[in-house]
Amino acid sequence: MSTTHTNRHAAASGASPDNPIYRRRVWVNRFNLAMSIGTMAFGMVFLLWILAVLFSKGFAAVGTAMFTQMTPPPGSDGGLANAIVGSLIIVGAAIFIATPIGILAGIYLAEVGRESKIAKVTRFINDILLSAPSIVIGLFVYTVIVANVKHYSAWAGAVALAIIAVPVIVRQTENMLQLVPNSLREAAVALGAPQWRVVLMVTLRAVKGGVVTGVLLALARIAGETAPLLFTALNNQFWSTDLNAPMANLPVVIFQFAMSPYEEWQRLAWGGALLITLAVLLLNIIARTLFRQTKH
Repeated sequence: MSTTHTNRHAAASGASPDNPIYRRRVWVNRFNLAMSIGTMAFGMVFLLWILAVLFSKGFAAVGTAMFTQMTPPPGSDGGLANAIVGSLIIVGAAIFIATPIGILAGIYLAEVGRESKIAKVTRFINDILLSAPSIVIGLFVYTVIVANVKHYSAWAGAVALAIIAVPVIVRQTENMLQLVPNSLREAAVALGAPQWRVVLMVTLRAVKGGVVTGVLLALARIAGETAPLLFTALNNQFWSTDLNAPMANLPVVIFQFAMSPYEEWQRLAWGGALLITLAVLLLNIIARTLFRQTKH
């Protein structure tokens, strides 16, 4: 009896298999589904192709010399030790600059300013910076810092990367804090806690995993940036840890070596590209793991 009633209801609503409109919708749905799967498969084929070439050529360059020797002159054997250390220093300095600025700005937008005019303008500018081309940011830092001090430096590179990282941290911090129930804030205020203590001890602590995730995502975002460093940190063939001077870094070394006609340099470029890819992959895995734990 219930089955007959269901069939009658389906026929009345136009969902009967005998209805031409229903059949057309089914075929449209199947066509769109097939196109979606085909498009995904098309993209995945090229992605897997790129990764296969990267891993095959990159692993051939990985060895002890890559981590222990300096970038070589043309036609000589060598490694990427100075570029690896330089990248770690520049990216570390950028995150050191961007993390407190991004977290504090996110706290202001979610806890203090909220719907104020300053907050709205800040969100608008943050959205622009999220999509701003990195080469434009590099040119800006070159004009403001490098052109005034008359030399390239790792500090300038760190500032450029920090400008790219800050919007990511701001957006993630604000989004995480907005997920905290107002009942937690009200309970802390009812106990007599001032707002700064409510933010630090209650809301921020409740979403610390999500905030750390934002920092890791920003780190992954800037790890492979090349254009800003071409205008700021440039490169250095020798070992250098002076932040006030040009410093070797993996993205620029990969760019220069890949464009060269020397086979040894091209081999090292593939090895450096593999290192950056694995580092970004690892950071994204850690970030997603932390974010999943935060949601639970």
